[in-house]
Amino acid sequence: MAKKSQCSKCTGLCCRYLALPIETPDDKEDYNDIRWYLCHEDVTVFVEDGDWYININNKCRQLSNKDYRCMIYDKRPKICRGYKHGDCDFVEGEYDYELHFTDEKQMEEYIKIKFDNNVIEKKKSRSPKRKRVTKKK
Repeated sequence: MAKKSQCSKCTGLCCRYLALPIETPDDKEDYNDIRWYLCHEDVTVFVEDGDWYININNKCRQLSNKDYRCMIYDKRPKICRGYKHGDCDFVEGEYDYELHFTDEKQMEEYIKIKFDNNVIEKKKSRSPKRKRVTKKK
């Protein structure tokens, strides 16, 4: 019965995004690539159980706007068929992500902390340093 009442309240939350695994970043360049993902609208990146994922908020075109049901339920893709009721997004509380980046600025700060020890690069002086000249007496 709990399944029915939960499903009756569903608005197709699992059909409103794609979460795909991405390679675990190794170096500053890899993290900068992730920063590029985060420059795009409706994209976040999260880490769960040590694995990195890109999350793209983009509704499935087969989700009915009227009743939030799948319009191709009997012919739905295998990945949809494998989605179990216990994995439902219609649960109370927040996800327990190890890391969750919602924009490029957060990733930029993370890169500074991870690689630059939170130090902003110092600008190099354009004028050459002069040697101190001492006069002989």
